[in-house]
Amino acid sequence: MNETDRNTSVDKSNFCQNCGACCAYSVNWPRFSVESDEVLSQIPEQFINERQSGMRCTDDRCLALQGVVGIATACRVYAWRPEVCRTCIPGDVECTMARRKFGLPAT
Repeated sequence: MNETDRNTSVDKSNFCQNCGACCAYSVNWPRFSVESDEVLSQIPEQFINERQSGMRCTDDRCLALQGVVGIATACRVYAWRPEVCRTCIPGDVECTMARRKFGLPAT
């Protein structure tokens, strides 16, 4: 790693908890796909959208997201979050796109 990379790299140890951009990027992202009825029944109803197809959002932000994007965030339903949330990988294309929307550096 050269000096420039060292100075611009992002600490990934608490990356998602310091970000939350993917959870506030688009109303279409927190959707259900392969979740079982058992898993879906664990998500409190107030967090499920009217069509029962994904998480309820206010504008583009998932209602289960707590905190301030880019500062400190947490998921109220982390243990039961949809598969699309579980497959988010810090630094992948989707992560980078969401971070850009909020003016956060790419990883």
